[in-house]
Amino acid sequence: MVPVLVGDVPIGNGAPLVLIGGPCVIESESHALRMGGAIAAVARRLGMPYVFKASFDKANRTSEHSFRGPGLEAGLATLTRVKETHGVPILTDVHEPHQVAAVAEVAEVLQIPAFLSRQTDLIVSAAETGRVVNLKKGQFMAPDDMRHALAKVTNHGNDQVLLTERGVSFGYHNLVVDMRAFPQLRALGAPVIFDVTHSLQLPGAGDGVTAGQAEYIEPLAAAGVAAGIDGIFLEIHDNPSQAKSDGQNALALDQLEPLLTRLLRIDAARRAGLS
Repeated sequence: MVPVLVGDVPIGNGAPLVLIGGPCVIESESHALRMGGAIAAVARRLGMPYVFKASFDKANRTSEHSFRGPGLEAGLATLTRVKETHGVPILTDVHEPHQVAAVAEVAEVLQIPAFLSRQTDLIVSAAETGRVVNLKKGQFMAPDDMRHALAKVTNHGNDQVLLTERGVSFGYHNLVVDMRAFPQLRALGAPVIFDVTHSLQLPGAGDGVTAGQAEYIEPLAAAGVAAGIDGIFLEIHDNPSQAKSDGQNALALDQLEPLLTRLLRIDAARRAGLS
């Protein structure tokens, strides 16, 4: 496996389990700063490497009336503030090739959304920045299909790639996670991230918003860590019922530390079993 370095955070090749987390979308600069600081404090207490995530634009929304975020310029300014204030690396989505250069000036990780995981021009543009590229597996793709997306990055001279599982479509309005996907993705040669909260979406099942099942975050996260992943991806909010995007599948901030404590114990037991 090629080791990946996000700022000074190593991922994969036996490095500690990493947390990638934050609100789904930038709701305001003050909220992003507050969430980044609170999550970073939990991660520090637990000795867990942390990467802040939030989107400046949620281009894939259920309804055109859904909140999308502050946009590119204001969003990148907010992410810069979070990075400088809390000393954490940044992950954010890119949706179109013209966004990539500006985002790469701020974010250590450029994320390709699952619905765009076959968009060659977008992936190549991200690869050519030299930044870490997080490829989310499409809900319509088998794990082995990701070898083609991975090659679109590595063939352009960038071996800094993460592969993220976020569930696969199972009938209408439902996603499931096949635990076999984790070793299958790892066999492609890149560190594997488990996006737990997006895997608990019920796409299109809400009234103009995406519904979700946050009550299953803990068992699904525990199973993924036991199966052997390199990082856990969580959408986290201090008041999920008031979140402007994906509130129904977000983890409440006050549940973060107990959850991570359990996951780190599971990860330690798994690693001990391998030694």
